Amino acid sequence: MSLDPHAPPRPAPPVAHAEYHPSTREYVRVGLILIALTCIEVWLSYSSIDGWKLIALLLTCTLIKFLMVVGYFMHLKFDNGRFSRLFALGAVGAFTLYVVVLLMFGVWGH
Repeated sequence: MSLDPHAPPRPAPPVAHAEYHPSTREYVRVGLILIALTCIEVWLSYSSIDGWKLIALLLTCTLIKFLMVVGYFMHLKFDNGRFSRLFALGAVGAFTLYVVVLLMFGVWGH
C-alpha cells in the first residue's frame, strides 16, 4: 500500500464469476457426440436413402450439431438469454432461406 496521498487509487480486485462453466470432461463429451453425428452424416450420404428422407435426416443431424456448437463452444447456453434469442432469430432465418432455396430447385418435388 502506498503512503503517498497523491497516488492514484488502486483498482478493486476482479470479482470471481459465480456462473457455471463447463469442465474439460464436458467439452470432450460434446466433442465426441459431434464426431458421432458427423460419422452418421457421412454414413447417410453413402446410404441408399435418397430424396427428401435423406435431406430431412441430414438437416436434423446438422441442426443438432449446430445447437451443440453454439450452446457449448460459443457459450450461448451459459450467457444471457437475449444473446441466445438473437442468435436463434438469425438461425431460423438462415434455415428458412435454405428450405426456400431447396423448394425453388424442386428437391422435394420428385
